[in-house]
Amino acid sequence: MKAEGHPTLNNVCFLDVATGKRFLTRSTLKSARKEKIDGVEYQVVLRDVTMDSHPAYTGEKRLVDTAGRVEKFTSKFKRASKK
Repeated sequence: MKAEGHPTLNNVCFLDVATGKRFLTRSTLKSARKEKIDGVEYQVVLRDVTMDSHPAYTGEKRLVDTAGRVEKFTSKFKRASKK
């Protein structure tokens, strides 16, 4: 295999900003932010949503404003039917 054709693997820490949980792995991603964990330097990649904070995995229910959507839909078609 040619060495120059493959990306380098880096130690990466994915950080869930919502929960603060870390997932340590190796990846080809790079980051300007670095952190030493257990004596090993990791590149920290921030994530807004992971399986620790996503409602599909946590079972958390979120309120969706369906009344506003329905009103918007009906007003749109009332205007269209008047023309």
